[in-house]
Amino acid sequence: MIELSPERLFGRRKGRPLRQRRVRLMEELLPTIEITVPATGKVIPESFFPSSMRDIWMEIGFGGGEHLAAQAVVHPEVGFLGCEPFINGVASLLAHIDTQKLNNIRIYPDDARHILDALPEASLGRCFVLFADPWPKKRHADRRFIGKENLDRLARTLKPDGEMHLATDVESLALWMRERVEEHPSFVCLYDSTTPPVDWVPTRYEQKGCAAGRQSTYMIYRRA
Repeated sequence: MIELSPERLFGRRKGRPLRQRRVRLMEELLPTIEITVPATGKVIPESFFPSSMRDIWMEIGFGGGEHLAAQAVVHPEVGFLGCEPFINGVASLLAHIDTQKLNNIRIYPDDARHILDALPEASLGRCFVLFADPWPKKRHADRRFIGKENLDRLARTLKPDGEMHLATDVESLALWMRERVEEHPSFVCLYDSTTPPVDWVPTRYEQKGCAAGRQSTYMIYRRA
């Protein structure tokens, strides 16, 4: 039996009012690609897609969705699971999906921990956690996504040799993530640099940070 995490989800769920087109996409498109997590039992990610996919990748906290959409274009043979509780971000990704006619993305518009707990072991080939909320105040540090409990979840759901891709433009969060992942026995560092990896897809948030003078750190860890 799966018990959904009782942990509180921090952060905003909704921002500015949505434009008419995005309201329509939330009403019409989202129900056709939305993932439902049952109270008990596992979800089979391959079943979300109409045809067999070579692999399943997940992005946790996809923001405006531009990275996830770009990855889906480059890798049409991969099924993508996008997790984002922020309604405006979900609507933004829906606009990308609609404009680019993408059929290999499914959305879980809620707390990623729920679907991670419902996925079978070794079911993901890659996971992205990019520019997550840094929760800079010391008393809020335990709200950061990369921590022991979520690393346990990712270690369970990533395939052997699967990859976890991390990025941030907050130096203290980069240090925090590096320390937490390197303390975990299931991950081996493959890449850690302020230079983007060769297959990197820039995000809108990242570009804003660059314009403001912030330097990003990019890390890739392999599931041992």
